[in-house]
Amino acid sequence: MGFKTTIAKASTISNSFRTTVPAAIINQFNLNDGDKLDWELKAENGNLIVIIKPEKKEM
Repeated sequence: MGFKTTIAKASTISNSFRTTVPAAIINQFNLNDGDKLDWELKAENGNLIVIIKPEKKEM
């Protein structure tokens, strides 16, 4: 199953972009506001592979 999201400019003063995390992923990993996502990027056979590991916010 795949998800499609739209990339939007994060602010007018930076080159960063942002996107929405689909609700199914939020529910699957029980993510909440303030949780962090650890991104690992790999290039393999002309494809970009993104591995995202949720890191729960410390209480």
